[in-house]
Amino acid sequence: MGHKINPHSNRMSITSAWQSRWFGGNKFKEYLVSDIKIRDYIQKKLNNAGVKSVTIIRSRDKLAIEVITSKPGLVIGRGGQGITDLKAQVQKLFYPAGIPAIRIDIVEDRNPELSAELVAQNIGNQIERRIPYRRACKQALEKTMAKNAKGIKIIVSGRLNGAEIARTEKFQTGSIPLSRFNINIDHAVYHAKTTYGVTGVKVWVNLGPHQIIEEEK
Repeated sequence: MGHKINPHSNRMSITSAWQSRWFGGNKFKEYLVSDIKIRDYIQKKLNNAGVKSVTIIRSRDKLAIEVITSKPGLVIGRGGQGITDLKAQVQKLFYPAGIPAIRIDIVEDRNPELSAELVAQNIGNQIERRIPYRRACKQALEKTMAKNAKGIKIIVSGRLNGAEIARTEKFQTGSIPLSRFNINIDHAVYHAKTTYGVTGVKVWVNLGPHQIIEEEK
């Protein structure tokens, strides 16, 4: 079962948290669609800023967006101009009436090598720049394990190096116990767009036993 379910949803109440935090009631559908559009817009707008996650928290008249990124300087901009412009654009596109009022908070991720999302983005960006996928994957394995990760697995699939027939290759170091719920497994998927088509990159990172479970023991 661990191979068929996204590790985040499989551990939602144990090691993962919801990226949308609100109570919608009758407006659940409206809020859900709006969150997806806002999240896609921000990730596309900040494509080069190493965005790990976008968390949306709603209240009656406020909407707080927390962006975790490995390059906060690119998002904030000189004198905070970048974050001001981003806030204004999101407000204008999605809530031009000004209600709810949007607030954007930037949080720095100091260990991008331990984030499956950022590792997948890094590998995908290198593939898009025509860097050999084997070199990109092996460098990612080394950097992640150097940060004391317990294991990492990378699966790359598509027309690798422009081959006529698509294939899948796997790179793994350490252990990835997907069926153990007390292990914090980070997972991400990235689609690299190349001249030969789309190359899929899947990354699993084993961050070790969950801290709350360790404390309870």
